[in-house]
Amino acid sequence: MTTLEFRRIPEAHLDRALDLTYLAFEESADAERRERHREMLLGAERVGAYDGDDLVGMLAARPLLLSVPGGELPCAGVMFVSVSPGHRGRGVLRGLIGELWSRCRAAGQPLAALWAADAGLYGRFGFGAATHVYGVEIDSDRPLALRIEPADLPVHFVDPEDAPALLAPLHAAHRRRRAGRVARDNAWWRTRTLPETEDDAPHLSPPRVVTLGTPPVGYAVYRTGDGRDVPGTPDGIVAVSELEADTPEAAAALWRHLVSIDRTERVRAWGRPLDDPLLHFAADRDQVRVTREIPALWLRVLDAPTALKSRSWSAPCDLVLEITDSRAAERLRLTAGPDGATVTRTDEAPDLTFDVRELAACYLGGTGLRDLARAGLVTEHTPGAVARLDAALRTEYPAHTVDEF
Repeated sequence: MTTLEFRRIPEAHLDRALDLTYLAFEESADAERRERHREMLLGAERVGAYDGDDLVGMLAARPLLLSVPGGELPCAGVMFVSVSPGHRGRGVLRGLIGELWSRCRAAGQPLAALWAADAGLYGRFGFGAATHVYGVEIDSDRPLALRIEPADLPVHFVDPEDAPALLAPLHAAHRRRRAGRVARDNAWWRTRTLPETEDDAPHLSPPRVVTLGTPPVGYAVYRTGDGRDVPGTPDGIVAVSELEADTPEAAAALWRHLVSIDRTERVRAWGRPLDDPLLHFAADRDQVRVTREIPALWLRVLDAPTALKSRSWSAPCDLVLEITDSRAAERLRLTAGPDGATVTRTDEAPDLTFDVRELAACYLGGTGLRDLARAGLVTEHTPGAVARLDAALRTEYPAHTVDEF
């Protein structure tokens, strides 16, 4: 048996890398989709597992800036994780991730993140579910019943070509408010937020963009489609990929517009934040239904001292944290408060012990530490330590992620 070698995938091997991905996920791609994937790999760190000359595993990491409470941090956006069917169970994935972690640390990336197709698998590598989203469905065969008066502002249709420049300031303002959001450049807007077609929804229209007011106080990105060829889909659907609004009244006006689109029966939004005001100002919850709640962004903390020092804190705490992972444990004294934080390594007895997976889950404010403790995933050695750290971690808005990569 040859020894696996983990090294950078050169540009000359990109077609081999894509073939491996499509084989691993039992997918196919037309020329346009393949070219998009190729461009994504060109802009990413690429790690391959080679068995002799054969590429038998790969992953890529796109450099991101992820909003964290009070700021942002460099983050490796992990994607294209693929192992050849004939090499599964032979340590390929563990070797790929170990090599990636080394490269992330060298590049100064204290965080890594991904969208998990297999939550159980990635949990073993220290990833925790850091943000969650709701799926929402609205019956649009009648006007949207509301408990508040929507903003009396005009709705404007925007050419998707002009949308990035117009929407970027509003998106950036909302990103500063919430952790878990990816910084977007013009290329991201055009290829990830507003692509002409969606790989997983080819029956839907190109993107439609509307703004509310001048200057805009809200916007929505959506697609429409005839779903008769898709089992379980109504004849007319409005698929909302993004809706941002500065006020509840602006959000109400945008939702009312989406529900009013002709020849549609349902409005569906897959990735709404857990504190979406729609769920409160909708007058008829039989008309507005939550269809699912799922983990969205899975986070891995690679450099705990840097991550902890780089976020804001809502309340004072002075605690020794023992953070474990599959290979080792470290003890850190965290002294934090609204004025900042210091983190030092220590041999003192811990106040709390938990896995790096739990650190990831609560780091952005998406999961309460108390909830993790009640689930038996946090050990409290000092009475009251969970409550103190939970209060310090709390954020005004829950973390939210809608950008897939």
